Amino acid sequence: MNEIPETDTNSITGSLRNPVSLWDITAEEKDYQNTFISDDGTVDVAIVGGGFTGLSTALHCAEKGLSSQVLEAQQLGYGGSGRNCGLVNAALWLPPQDVREQLGETYGPRFISEFGKGPATVFSLIEKHQMRCETTRTGTIHAAHAPAGYRELQGRAAEWERLGEPVELLNRKAVADLIGTDHFHGGLLDHRAGTINPMAYCRGLARAATGAGATISTGVKVTALKKENETWLVETDNGPLKAKSVVLGTNAYTDELWPDLKKIFTIIHYFQLATNPLGPKASHILPGRQGLWDTGKIMFNIRRDSHDRLLVGSMGKVVGSTDKGLSKRWATKQIKRIFPSIGPVEFQQAWHGQIAMTPDHLPRIHELDKNLYTAIGYNGRGITTGTVFGRAMAELLTGTNRADLPLPMTDMQTVPSAPLYSRLYQAAFTANQVIKSF
Repeated sequence: MNEIPETDTNSITGSLRNPVSLWDITAEEKDYQNTFISDDGTVDVAIVGGGFTGLSTALHCAEKGLSSQVLEAQQLGYGGSGRNCGLVNAALWLPPQDVREQLGETYGPRFISEFGKGPATVFSLIEKHQMRCETTRTGTIHAAHAPAGYRELQGRAAEWERLGEPVELLNRKAVADLIGTDHFHGGLLDHRAGTINPMAYCRGLARAATGAGATISTGVKVTALKKENETWLVETDNGPLKAKSVVLGTNAYTDELWPDLKKIFTIIHYFQLATNPLGPKASHILPGRQGLWDTGKIMFNIRRDSHDRLLVGSMGKVVGSTDKGLSKRWATKQIKRIFPSIGPVEFQQAWHGQIAMTPDHLPRIHELDKNLYTAIGYNGRGITTGTVFGRAMAELLTGTNRADLPLPMTDMQTVPSAPLYSRLYQAAFTANQVIKSF
């Protein structure tokens, strides 16, 4: 058995030679390719990374009258933005009471409110710019994998209801009706949330950003950042660019561009397998097309896309391919165990991506140097977090007081044990696939 490389996936006939995910193939929004770098002298902001954060920053900067240049080393959505599950969830994995405890009474309520509205922010952009993203707004389900998981959800539900948010605690029968199986012990339905094709959303943001005046370059790698008086010299493999400010939007795909930035989080991989379209025999599975993730320590997710493919995923890397190997056996077993009536399935695509996991499971905003910023450490909530932080970056660059940001701006702190923990986690996740394949 061989792991599928991060830069490749199972080969599928189509216009893309190496699609990064199923979403790369099925996205209705057109891909964007352009190596052109602005030659107007100096732009207001150079943005490194063509994912949710970078493209949201570019769009919101352009709308505020700033000239912006996005520099993406690969294709748009190459990192986590094009590889995730596509659940547009509110807030974080952490319960709101834990967020408030960690952030305090000033930033805690502000962060909870801002990120509770994260799905509405995403959906409003999709509607405003008519992005073709296979959007559903029927909520997402946090499913209890065991009785202990249901007790945890009761605590979350009580706090969200206290805050007046539209969530609904479901008993075992109610959640079975929504999912199409009695496998789970209950669930929490979040009516704020929904699902999208994440790559299509990424490309939709790019279309909106360029329409507002931003410039985007793909296949252009930033090789160095150098400060020249009050200006940044951004060196690339396709020529230099000068910028008044720089935003790094690389998150879990951060490289060595800025010293030690990639050492502030632990990399965790997350994989997905998608079946061929199943047609009517899958109509009882998530009939409302809500996305689902569970309360297990090694998280598991399910969703049914607009073409009736069933997607299942969990923490770890793809081991093998869609045709054979450990991950294919794991996915086959999970579907048979949870939805036995649909019978044998074949898989169309398998892929994995990277998550930037911080020690406290909270994202970060750093000013790395004067007029050099990054929002990073999304802990698996990239769609909403990247969109909201992109808007926050544009606001910061146009005069918003940093004290009014969703999070306090903090100093960068490395996690020396991160590489070790990343390897240990990966070993545990692979072992989990092995155990659950029998």
